[in-house]
This record gives sequence, structure tokens and C-alpha cells, in this order.
Amino acid sequence: MDVVAPVLVGLVYIALASALPEPARQRVNALMVAGAGAAYISGGGFGLWELAFTTVVTVCAYRGLTNYAWLGVGWLLHTAWDVVHHLQGSPIIPELALSSFGCALCDPVIAIWLFLGAPSVYGRFSIWSGHRT
Repeated sequence: MDVVAPVLVGLVYIALASALPEPARQRVNALMVAGAGAAYISGGGFGLWELAFTTVVTVCAYRGLTNYAWLGVGWLLHTAWDVVHHLQGSPIIPELALSSFGCALCDPVIAIWLFLGAPSVYGRFSIWSGHRT
């Protein structure tokens, strides 16, 4: 379950984000990447490197406002940061020892979808807005 649950979380995220019409889908994904980049700031254990990482991911999020590939890059960078934190023993959720490991499995699922241009899994119509996406 330590492998399946994070992949399912990624798929649920994709299902929820797919319901947003464009350009809101892209903007929300940029916000999510930026937030993920800051997730370790207050306790990740790498000091000022946490701020440097956040800066890099924030640049990806900003560039992702016009190009989905940058959002995918941001999630893959976060994947690598999750792996480093997992190996160091400073998980994203301190009470859950495998939380960074799980995040490292979830993030690439989202990244792949973003590299594909974040198409709606609902086809040509958003279920929330009724508008073509």
C-alpha cells in the first residue's frame, strides 16, 4: 500500500484538476507546484538550501503559467527533493516516516500528465463549467 496509495493520490489530483476549465487549470497547477516547492522550508533539514530549492521551483511555477512543461519540471524537481529528504530521514510530514517516499511516487504521476499538456480526463468538456477545455 506504500506504493499504491501515492499513485492513487496523484490520479485523484489529476481527476480533480481536470475538472477545471482552462486557463484556471494551468494557473492552479502553477500555484500547486509553487506550494510544493516551499513544503520543506520550516523543517526540511537542509537550511538555506531549502530556500534555494524553493526559488528554483518558484521559477518553474512562474514559467509554467505559459508552458505546462515547466510545471512538469517543477514536480520532477520536487520528486528529487523528496528522495533526498527520505534518504536523510526528514520526511515532509514528520509523523509519517514514509511521507516523502510517498510524495516521490505521487509527483511523477502528476508530472507526466503535465508534460502531456494536462488534458482533461473528462474529454472535451469540463464537468464543472460546461465549457469546452
